[in-house]
Amino acid sequence: MTRFMAVLCAFAALCGCSRTGRQSSASSHPDTASKSYFQVDPATAGSISGTVRFAGRHPSPVVIDVSSDPACAAVHLSKVHDDSLILGKQGQVANAFLYIKSGLEGKTFSVPSTPVTIDQRGCLFHPRVLGLQTGQELDIVNSDPVTHNIHPMAQVNREWNHSQGAGDPPMHRRFLKQEIMIPVKCNIHSWMHAQIGVLDYPYFAVSAEDGSFTIPNLPPGIYVLGVWHEKLGTAEQQVTVTPHGSQTTSFELRPK
Repeated sequence: MTRFMAVLCAFAALCGCSRTGRQSSASSHPDTASKSYFQVDPATAGSISGTVRFAGRHPSPVVIDVSSDPACAAVHLSKVHDDSLILGKQGQVANAFLYIKSGLEGKTFSVPSTPVTIDQRGCLFHPRVLGLQTGQELDIVNSDPVTHNIHPMAQVNREWNHSQGAGDPPMHRRFLKQEIMIPVKCNIHSWMHAQIGVLDYPYFAVSAEDGSFTIPNLPPGIYVLGVWHEKLGTAEQQVTVTPHGSQTTSFELRPK
């Protein structure tokens, strides 16, 4: 009886050590570690706003020939103009992509749960220029009665190319690495182009038709603000955001 109890105790001790080892291994697995995301203090958050303008003589509008696809021609009652450079009467620049180029190092931001949508409508991409965070969902919609093709020609992210027929459900894609910018084309309709900016943080904007932009909810700091435009190139400037401050700046871009 004494020998039986000794064997039983030794077996129990062995099982207990085995369980403890497995529990320790599971608790230290990197997949169980939660990420720590940076939280902006609303009491001190500031913003950067401003205007992007064109310097130089306004070029004449360029007409796009969409007659190669009768269905595309049918949806337009007037001439279709190239929208790679949209200027206001006072030289305001639309579709410039503005973003914080430096100053956010060491901060990790959560990925928005709301998707960003790009629509193929009127045989054009809408919007022409858009931004999203790494890992954020991109919804691709075809609102036209014809088949389109979306082909992001990424250099850092994976390049992909998919057709989407009339009435097909939206496609859902994500970009996992920061990349400024990703040119997009439709292999079926050569005049269809778009640009996608992918960043690790939510601090970017696209200028409106009046050239205006705002990047809100920024933590106080010294930043390099960058601007990118499809036809007018890039520029940057240093901007200091004070606690709860609203900084105003402007860019003047010239043709490349």
